[in-house]
Amino acid sequence: MAPVRVNAVIQARLSSTRLPGKVLRPLAGRSVLSWVVRAAAHTPQIGTVIVATASAPEDDAVAEEASRAGAEVVRGPLDDVLARYELAAQAHPCDALVRLTADCPLQDPALIAQVAGVWLSDPELHYVSNVLVRTLPRGFDVELMRRDVLAEQYKTARGAHREHVTSGIYTRPADYRCAGVVAGQDDSDLRVTLDTEQDAAVLDGVVEALGDGVGRWREVVALLRARPDLVALNAEIVQKPLPTA
Repeated sequence: MAPVRVNAVIQARLSSTRLPGKVLRPLAGRSVLSWVVRAAAHTPQIGTVIVATASAPEDDAVAEEASRAGAEVVRGPLDDVLARYELAAQAHPCDALVRLTADCPLQDPALIAQVAGVWLSDPELHYVSNVLVRTLPRGFDVELMRRDVLAEQYKTARGAHREHVTSGIYTRPADYRCAGVVAGQDDSDLRVTLDTEQDAAVLDGVVEALGDGVGRWREVVALLRARPDLVALNAEIVQKPLPTA
């Protein structure tokens, strides 16, 4: 029997509406995107790390940075993120894909491994994530979908589901077997994703305190609980609502 293969696909583009160019923003001497590539590459269960960016000329810089960071690069439609994932799976065959976003630089390989491990223990699952019930801070989101499910979504998903990639799966529990991973405590009030200048200030503060090593989510949470001044910097930021189908 061939070994089961799980690849990581990191979606990235420059044209963020709130903070354009954020994925190439420097953080402790390396780009935010390269932080995410590094975390995925440090996850033993991950085979190939792929950055899926747009074919738009402005995203040439994203493709170049992804290559410098050691990732494979796949390019596709700017406004059809789901198609980019399908192109990544076609270019780099696998049995399941972990979905990551390029604006979460503190991503922890242990969390990626945890989600991948749940699926590897039960490959009949169609989708596994740590956001079905959110207990971790924003910025540690990990989702996994089975390859055949991605192919089905690529053929059938419409509207906002093509932008959000996985929403056509977890909103249909009657059709797809989904599993959620939760932490032992609720830290969902914290935020270490990059969407605004306030978020950037928090990330700079975390890295200044903890160094530029691969992310460890428990250390990040402990620091933020001890530093309400850092938490306050982006406490008022409201996550953009997911688009409706």
